[in-house]
Amino acid sequence: MTEVPYQTLIDAPTMTFIAATAAAYADDTASRSIAGQRAICTAMCTGCHSPCPPGVSAQDHAIAGVGCRDFAGRSPPVIHFHGGGFVAGGLDSHDSICADLATATGLRVISVDYRLSPEHRHPAACDDTLAVTRAVVAEGTVLLAGDSAGGTLAAAWTHSLRDSPGRVLAQVLICPGLGGPTDSDSCLRHAHAPMLTRDDVLFYRDVRHDAPAPVGDATAAPLQDRDFAGLPPTLAISAERDPLPDDAQLNVKALTAAGSPARWIEEPGLVHGYLRARHSVPRAAASFARICATLTAFANGDDP
Repeated sequence: MTEVPYQTLIDAPTMTFIAATAAAYADDTASRSIAGQRAICTAMCTGCHSPCPPGVSAQDHAIAGVGCRDFAGRSPPVIHFHGGGFVAGGLDSHDSICADLATATGLRVISVDYRLSPEHRHPAACDDTLAVTRAVVAEGTVLLAGDSAGGTLAAAWTHSLRDSPGRVLAQVLICPGLGGPTDSDSCLRHAHAPMLTRDDVLFYRDVRHDAPAPVGDATAAPLQDRDFAGLPPTLAISAERDPLPDDAQLNVKALTAAGSPARWIEEPGLVHGYLRARHSVPRAAASFARICATLTAFANGDDP
């Protein structure tokens, strides 16, 4: 496999972010113990944490028995599912991202502290996120958003909530892993990408299950669904230097072929987890602004 010259393909601010992150996120992260991976995630997120914007208030409480952090704002709320490969992350790891989302959009943002693998295998994370989503949907319309593993969960629940038509207004998926083929062009071309490798993708796919990943289970792999019709508007955003863009592109192709409105954006030069660089990398800042503008437009009933 040809070595990808990332040093020449990624701009200087992004390379600085990668170098700073590499101090915590080592190349062999996915082969470490679960406790070690969680410690790495904590260190990585702590290093990128930004102060809470003035005027933002949040409350920790349970929704449908699941811990959530609820950032005050107007309706419809954004239900946010964090990344972390289904094994790491939580309310604190994505606290500043959710606070910035609430500030930029003025919307209520609900961050969900779903159970993690391997202590809680699939479908535990799915059960938790669906329970919260159903409880909030019972009060009115919602928007769904998630990055990486959280994008998997958001996509899964737009499929599962067809029995509540119109309740999920739209979804924004950021660098989602959707269960696409691991020999796809992007997965092979960027098998050794900074921030996420193909080996990481394979580990995080498998760690959710006691046995081989189920076939035909759209809650585990949304691309395995056979029906993409009648789903809410979708924005899927990928980082160019990441193994996962083909998942987002395949998802949008399936949605549009079935008549569901969807759009795919591949952010040039960016890497997996780039939202943590939104205050230091201009390209990441522009993408974060695009995400916020899209959520605002969806909330207002506009076409972004």
